[in-house]
Amino acid sequence: MNLALFDLDHTLIPTDSDHEWGRFMVKLGIVDAENFARQNDAFYADYKAGVLDIDAYLHAMLKPLAKYSRDQLADWHAQFMREVINPRIVPAAVTLVREHQDEGDLCCLVTATNAFITAPIAEAFGIETLIACEVETVDNHPQGAFTGRPTGTPSYREGKIVRVEAWLASMGKQLSDFKHSYFYSDSHNDIPLLEKVTDPIATNPDDALRAHAQAKGWRILDLFNTQ
Repeated sequence: MNLALFDLDHTLIPTDSDHEWGRFMVKLGIVDAENFARQNDAFYADYKAGVLDIDAYLHAMLKPLAKYSRDQLADWHAQFMREVINPRIVPAAVTLVREHQDEGDLCCLVTATNAFITAPIAEAFGIETLIACEVETVDNHPQGAFTGRPTGTPSYREGKIVRVEAWLASMGKQLSDFKHSYFYSDSHNDIPLLEKVTDPIATNPDDALRAHAQAKGWRILDLFNTQ
């Protein structure tokens, strides 16, 4: 068995699901349109520049979730999937995941976007294991209302290594146990984890990652044009 790790935004889908969810909340009118849109765009620019304050970002993006019931949020997310995400899932990305699954590889989606947004997207790709930024719930009950705060180690930059290693350790495994460990990502923010696997694949890479991959001799895969 080999290990196949996949980033999500601009890697398996040609958009940023977190940024799109922010725009979707503005569209629904559940956040102040002008202020939230400006904040959402600023955080996204910081992420692309590699200077994102992940804690500030998570608190800002998760705060609106605390105002609504889980049922209401689930209904809105189903609409989000229908209108925003599903139309952007391309066959090439689905095929990539299926090829690893058909080989019997251990597959995991590893994303800095929070679990509320990404769990249904992982399900759409048929990926059973998701490592994402976790959202705190009241009394830590799995189906409890969201508090609007993050919890645990954010799966961002070096945090992705921490979370992946903890997940593998929970199964009595480590990265070195796999003959091949693949990680597909578009972002220079993921260079720490890309450096840890045996087979780093710069997938639809941003300019910084493309240059890094070329210098390192890493494989470059363009599933779609995200520019």
